[in-house]
Formats: sequence, structure tokens, C-alpha cells
Amino acid sequence: MKILITGASSYVGARLYYDLKKKFEDVVGTYYKTRLFKEFVHLDVTDGATVNCTVEKLKPNVIIHVVANPSAKWCENHPEMAEQLNEEGTKNIVDAANSVNAKVIYISSVAAMNPSNIYGKTKLAGEKYVEKTREGFIILRPALIIGFSPNTTNDRPFNRLLKNLDEEVPAIYDTSWQFQPTWIGHISEIIELLIEKEITNEIIPVAVPEIKTRFDIAKDILSAFGISAIPKNDDDKTPVILVDQNKLIELRMPVYTYSEIISKIIEEIKHRDGYSP
Repeated sequence: MKILITGASSYVGARLYYDLKKKFEDVVGTYYKTRLFKEFVHLDVTDGATVNCTVEKLKPNVIIHVVANPSAKWCENHPEMAEQLNEEGTKNIVDAANSVNAKVIYISSVAAMNPSNIYGKTKLAGEKYVEKTREGFIILRPALIIGFSPNTTNDRPFNRLLKNLDEEVPAIYDTSWQFQPTWIGHISEIIELLIEKEITNEIIPVAVPEIKTRFDIAKDILSAFGISAIPKNDDDKTPVILVDQNKLIELRMPVYTYSEIISKIIEEIKHRDGYSP
């Protein structure tokens, strides 16, 4: 079993690589700008010829496609680049997967369920490409992802929270946007089981059942370390997208409550040296 993870230097990709490397013997990661682990292979997913060449050479059985720009603001400001990366890059991965009979596990987003912005629309378009994977596909739809990753420098919400913690200063967080959080370790656990059980052709939302805000998360994590979180209403009118855990339960995948993932994340932070590249 050979597993290829695209974007393995990213916040999400780095954690998947770290976790799955402990479970499977042959895991290969790619990077574009930052080579987080020395063994990573360079890959620009927007270059179809290079993607085909790299995949043909590596011949993975499973491709976990993480590469995307998850910033809704960036996508709105750079629509053509967003389409090229999030849509065309995904198409290139699927085409290459089909050439070597590989399965594709796609890290999508709950934003694809009811796309109200360019990010959601590009992720939905990516899903449509992934569904054309001949050997089988899995589409995972997380919400806002939190939890510790070996990549602590990407400008992701959880890494900003870590910065507040390390600087030991009060943190100001929004109370207006509501969502169901996703623990990054939960994604790893699900992927491991999906591969082991050889489950294919499923679209799976991944989130806890409770609705929270950025302030809730910051308060509940930082308070464990004696750091205050200050509420601020940013009047974020992003629609609330509700998901359930029915598919996870149906497939006999692990499910978590909000309090359970917060406890796990606090422990991750306490032992974060163990996640070093």
C-alpha cells in the first residue's frame, strides 16, 4: 500500500503525513514552497504534465489530495488563481490517479454543501472532478479545522491561537460566525479506517455536533493555560452550514463531541514537541 499526500507541508497535510506515517509503511508527501520534511517531493498541482509524471513515477495506490487555498478572502480577491489551484489542480490529480488506477481521498469543505463564495464553489467543482475517479473516491467535508499540526507557521486559525499562547497575551476572537468545528486528528483517524476497510465512493461530513464560534474555541483552549480570550463581534454574516454525524455512524467511524476534541487538543499542545518534523 503506497499513499501519496499532496500538500503535505500544509497545516492539514503535515498532520495527516505525521499520523499516517505511523500507520502505513509507504507514505510520500509533496510540497510546493516549504519543504517541511526533507523526504518530501516537489509538486505543482497546477502543472498537469508534472503531476502526471510524478504520479506515474511514484505509482501510489491512494492519493490524499489536500492542496488548496482555504482562505475565502484570498479566493474572493484572486478568483482565477483560486479556480486554477482548487479546481484545475484537483482535475490534474484525478487525471493522474486514473492513469495509475489509484483511489483519491479529497479534503473538501462543508462550504461545498451550500457554496456562497468562490472558495465554496471551487471546492464543489473539485468534488465533481473527484467523483470521476475510476478506482474509487472519498470526499471529506470538514468545517473549521482545529488541533495541533507539525506546521505551526501557516496562517491558519489554530496557529494564530498558538501564537497567542506562546506570547502569553490576551486574545481577541470573533463571536459572530457560528460553525461546527473539526478536530484535525479526527480526519487522520477516519482516513486510516477508510483505507483499511477499503471504503469508497462516499461523501462524509466531519465535525462535532455542537455549534461554536472562534471565541468559544479560543476561550476553552487558552483558559487551560491561564490565557484570557476577549470576545469581539465582527458581524460575520457567513451562513451557518449544519452537518450531522449520520454518515460517520453508518460507516462505523469514530465520532466526537466538542468537549472531547477540546480535551484532546489541550493534550496535543502540552506534548507538542513530539510533533516536530
